[in-house]
Amino acid sequence: MADMVEETHLASVSNAMAQGWSRYMTEIEVFHFDGDKPSFEAYGRENGFRHWLASDLLKMLEYPSMDAVRKAVNKAIAACANLGVPILENFKEVETEGIGKDYCLSRFACYLTVMNCNPRNPRVAAAQAYFITMAEAFRQYVQTSEGVERVLIRGEVSDREKSLSAIAYGRGVENYAFFQNAGYRGMYNMNMNDLRAFKNAPQDRSILDFMGKTELAANLFRITQTEEKISKENLKGQKNLERAHESVGREVRQSMKRISGTEPEFMPLVEDIRQVKSGLKKAGKEFAKIDGKKDPKRK
Repeated sequence: MADMVEETHLASVSNAMAQGWSRYMTEIEVFHFDGDKPSFEAYGRENGFRHWLASDLLKMLEYPSMDAVRKAVNKAIAACANLGVPILENFKEVETEGIGKDYCLSRFACYLTVMNCNPRNPRVAAAQAYFITMAEAFRQYVQTSEGVERVLIRGEVSDREKSLSAIAYGRGVENYAFFQNAGYRGMYNMNMNDLRAFKNAPQDRSILDFMGKTELAANLFRITQTEEKISKENLKGQKNLERAHESVGREVRQSMKRISGTEPEFMPLVEDIRQVKSGLKKAGKEFAKIDGKKDPKRK
């Protein structure tokens, strides 16, 4: 049944590409799983801008409570902030009777929210597939949940790096490049320049911009735990902080090897994070175009 739905959906998308989005949006009623339940499009509301309530996503995804949905919305808001996309144009906090804090979500906000939900939930997986397949006409811009998560984690890494550098300088680090390199040496068993060459990474960019979600998360852990170690042990001085950073990096390396069997230097680099961000921003504009003109058949 799922295969038949997928084939029918893809065929409909192909027609949409030839005949235009307005016809596509009036003909395709997907993102529902039982014949007696409304589709995603049917839940749309018109009040200032076309939007969907987060509490309606709760119903569609059949989540047990709003907590998980609110968590996904908060991650989606953070993604918008990292992308430089206006938050208030896509998210509006409201109160819903019986729910409490709720959100009006643009189509793009729904997309980001769904991409931050747990894909092990079959309805979440179907919803993610819906948004990606719906966007077939601008597929080159659309990102999977991993792309969205990479944007979030990369933003967190940048924030924590700034925090760590402030602590390091305050604790007597004079050469931050040496201190930073110590962490990479511990985690990757090689210096930064050697790591760039080993992974064939661009020399003029941060290698973090080309790391996948798992490797980025590991580096985020390295940074936060180094900060914790420095503070907890009240470390001071260039050499002491370098040793601390290297030892934390080595611990992260051993944990990754023990858990997954793969050392971090062998994790492949992926698409430039700048392209991921650019694609997401363009996808946001394309999603907005879908709802830019009210369908006369909708009331």
